[in-house]
Amino acid sequence: MSYDDMEIEDMRWNEELQAYTYPCPCGDLFQITKEELKHSEEIARCPSCSVYITVIYNAEDFADNKSKNNLEPQKRQPMANSKPYD
Repeated sequence: MSYDDMEIEDMRWNEELQAYTYPCPCGDLFQITKEELKHSEEIARCPSCSVYITVIYNAEDFADNKSKNNLEPQKRQPMANSKPYD
């Protein structure tokens, strides 16, 4: 059973670990990488104990660009005769 459900926004990005982290009750950090999130993993584990949390996130935010049918946002075209706002 998961210790808790945690929103990804409540976790911190750790450059050194290259993972999102959240404090574990044992004193270490729950960890989950962007690669794990990209593969639809939702469990952040603590490397020091058996406790884990379920991470709540939008999978589309971490999806591989290739899996989006190579759709890219359209580039904005400059507008002719546009005037700056007063």
